[in-house]
Amino acid sequence: MRKKDISRVAVINKIENTIVVVNKAPDTLTEEDLKAGYPTSIFEGKTSTEYFLVHLTIHMAYKFGRINYHRRLLDAAFA
Repeated sequence: MRKKDISRVAVINKIENTIVVVNKAPDTLTEEDLKAGYPTSIFEGKTSTEYFLVHLTIHMAYKFGRINYHRRLLDAAFA
């Protein structure tokens, strides 16, 4: 069951903390880390961490595009 009674402030704090972690993470990765196999099987076979991060970036860009599309639909509906 999902918790739905989280405050707006708590959500904003979680987002801000996530931004800090995501911004720091690339600085901690070495060339060997990027070339190493990603520890969890995501696709049919093994993949490198570098490949997975590129895939994740593209996937998130797609998701943000969908969110923006729906935002514009709502803006038009309530204009």
